[in-house]
Amino acid sequence: MEEFYKRKLPHIQPKGATFFVTFRLAGSLPQATIFELRAARETEMRVAATNEERYLAERRHFGRFDEALHLSHGPHYLQQPALAQIVTDSLHHRDQRFYRLDAFSILSNHAHVVFAPLHKGVNLDGSAQYHKLSKIMQSLKRHTATECNKLLGRQDAFWQAESYDHIVRDEAEWERIVQYVLDNPVKAGLVSEWEEWPYTYLRSD
Repeated sequence: MEEFYKRKLPHIQPKGATFFVTFRLAGSLPQATIFELRAARETEMRVAATNEERYLAERRHFGRFDEALHLSHGPHYLQQPALAQIVTDSLHHRDQRFYRLDAFSILSNHAHVVFAPLHKGVNLDGSAQYHKLSKIMQSLKRHTATECNKLLGRQDAFWQAESYDHIVRDEAEWERIVQYVLDNPVKAGLVSEWEEWPYTYLRSD
């Protein structure tokens, strides 16, 4: 079963997990759209009787969420190559330092990334300790926000505080999600083949 990480709420990060994370620009969705998405999700989750039904409800919710981002009239700062490159470089910089980077795509107002936090040591009870997802995202978003805002000449919030985080359940789901990430620029009509988009990445090994 997937778990979603809520800012300011306690959560458990499964050891050795791979994550699919979507993060978006501040103001990229109007509040009315957010309320509509939330209400639709809550309605579906109330009638979901099993873990599998809840999982499918979350998948539908994410589909609506991502579609809303593609239709958004909010800020599209990442359509500027210099800003998209800052995010690209930051994702690569943390690869093999904090996580194994599997795939990403950067669109005009949001980014999708798939990665697995790396082992960083051993806890007092002898269990493996991994870099925390929350810390990884905090570092990534703080650095890229600072650098992008410098180029934009602004100081306001760059990223929306919350991210959409999903634990990849198995290899089959990993393949489906990675293909979804790679196809995002194609879906947006930016290129005809995912390899043509300069801000898309797939781990080669």
